[in-house]
Amino acid sequence: MKIFKNYLVILLSFCLFSCAEEVIDLDLETAEPRLVIDASIDWIKNTPGNEQKIKLKTTTGYYNNEFPIVSGANIVVTNSSKTFNFIENPGTGEYICTDFLPVIGETYTLTISLNGETYLATETLMSVPSIENNIKQNNTGGIGGDEVELTYYYQDNATEQNNYLHSVKNPRVAFPEYKAENDEDHQGNLVPVYYLNKDLKAGDIVNIRLYGISKRYYDYFRKLLTASGAGTGPFSTTPGSVRGNIFNKTNAKNFAYGYFRLSEVDVKDYTIE
Repeated sequence: MKIFKNYLVILLSFCLFSCAEEVIDLDLETAEPRLVIDASIDWIKNTPGNEQKIKLKTTTGYYNNEFPIVSGANIVVTNSSKTFNFIENPGTGEYICTDFLPVIGETYTLTISLNGETYLATETLMSVPSIENNIKQNNTGGIGGDEVELTYYYQDNATEQNNYLHSVKNPRVAFPEYKAENDEDHQGNLVPVYYLNKDLKAGDIVNIRLYGISKRYYDYFRKLLTASGAGTGPFSTTPGSVRGNIFNKTNAKNFAYGYFRLSEVDVKDYTIE
């Protein structure tokens, strides 16, 4: 019995070594491409917000590194008084508007006409508080005391229910790191937000962004993070099971992925000391 156990260990070790050396490509089925709509309207505080961009792509195979662009669409956004046209930069799948007018609390409707079908979405532009200037740095943060910990603050509005999206981008991480939260536990408070990373070095510039988002987008984004399997880089793959607020009014079966979001955004850059 002992000899059998020894042989079994050797056999398993050999199998594990062989698997580590061999790259296996599975022959996966590729579904029909679906439209992916990146329609995030961001109004950064203290800027006009007149230039906005909407991107159209399609889903693609698992092993493909790039998403095919979509050209030839007609895209307009309307509010209660005006229509904003998004014109494609030819051959890029990027549709630009240079006269957009952001108004807090205003409701906007997105209409995309493509290949004889019409996609619609409606959303409200949400406000956001400012990030306070007193960002704090602790070089012995984390459980092991070996992480750089940043703490920034914002003042929640006590007169309304609010939802927020946090984005932190540092030069040591490929993708921005995101977190969605609401104010159920800190209504009207000065709210601290903590960010930790052990690879940050003196001189690194960390970009912090705070977005005001709707309750509907808050729920969507949390599902998106769950579907992506991680809290960082949620747009690195297409989370096929998560549907946004954009509907195909012509052919419901040919639905699109993506979300029409409008946010006021506050931005702070912090240089690591």
